[in-house]
Amino acid sequence: MTSAVEAVDSVELVEHAPATRLALPDAVGRALAASGIVDAAPDPYTPGFWSLRAGSKVGAVAVTAPGGGEPVTIRVTPKVPVARLFFLLGYSLDPSRSWRDEEVEVAEHRDLLPALAHAVERQVDRALRQGLLQGYRATEESALVVRGRIREAEQIRRRFGAMLPVEVAYDEFTTDIAENRILRAGVERLLRLPGVPRDVRRRLLHQRARLADVTAIVRGQPLPDWLPTRLNARYQHALHLARAVLDGVSAEHTPGGLRVDGFLFDMNKLFEDFVTVALQEAFRTMGSGHTTRLQESHHLDEAAAIRMKPDLVLYGSHGTPCAVVDAKYKAEKRGGYPDADLYQMLAYCTALGLREGHLVYAKGNAPHAAHQVRHAGIVIHQHALDLDQEPAGMLTAVEGLAQRLVNTPRV
Repeated sequence: MTSAVEAVDSVELVEHAPATRLALPDAVGRALAASGIVDAAPDPYTPGFWSLRAGSKVGAVAVTAPGGGEPVTIRVTPKVPVARLFFLLGYSLDPSRSWRDEEVEVAEHRDLLPALAHAVERQVDRALRQGLLQGYRATEESALVVRGRIREAEQIRRRFGAMLPVEVAYDEFTTDIAENRILRAGVERLLRLPGVPRDVRRRLLHQRARLADVTAIVRGQPLPDWLPTRLNARYQHALHLARAVLDGVSAEHTPGGLRVDGFLFDMNKLFEDFVTVALQEAFRTMGSGHTTRLQESHHLDEAAAIRMKPDLVLYGSHGTPCAVVDAKYKAEKRGGYPDADLYQMLAYCTALGLREGHLVYAKGNAPHAAHQVRHAGIVIHQHALDLDQEPAGMLTAVEGLAQRLVNTPRV
């Protein structure tokens, strides 16, 4: 007879580390398996135990079984230092002014979520230091006096010809604008997450109080659009970070009535964004006249039935493709790069009419490898970008790759 096992209430995992075996309520284990947050499988020999392995999603989530009870917190730590992760994030969001350690002081925090919460609070505080930004917002309402223009069609449809109230539309100068609403949504999202330090939580509450008169964004409601302008320049860094919080892989699933609530970064997406944005910046600095397109649809076959979406295609001045790049955060094979990536890049080169294709990995056994494809005249390059080096070194490596791409020959 198997004795009862006391389940844990907190699990610490490391990105792409070997699986961890631990006691979990079956309902929580099933929720994790269904959500895809981590790889979860029941132990076939010991009831009540589960095998958990983290993939490329890093952050923290809380899983609550049906009927309530204490949630189980799952924290996944990235393999790269938090400060380096913030450089990748900051550069991807705003290459003109990447996040520096002294600005967000992420070095104080070893875990991702505390560092992210601290960074958002600091940037929001700076944005609001001169007071809340005001702007014009289009408003439609029923009023007892005419303001702006009368919505004649709505007046007839809703009021049947009555004089009052009047259906009007006007532009209101207010603090209840998209920029402030996004900041409030980012702050409130962080306040709901597990693992935010008490002092940071207290400061976030202060920022929420400053934004109290701004309309809250209801969960599931799309975020309002904003455009960078001279007027909102002091808000832009805070808006980029708040948007990263809101656009992150947010786990809010209810598989089987379970609640999974938290925040995760997908390192695959983060690495892909960094590589493509850094290459775009390098091409722009070179002034070569080339243009880039990200995640653009192409087709392998003449009937346009087989679609492909390479991460980046570089076009020459005449609008013809001259290079193709795909970013791969992790090589799954211990002995080298995955063969499937080579097949994918070969298809890209064939469809685009290129003699060379480039795969960029976050790590590898060698800085560079090249494969000459038989009977095709195509060379596939595999580059390893070392994320453990200083940011300047990473950007120099990307610039070197950009120079090579400009000179890539066509078939």
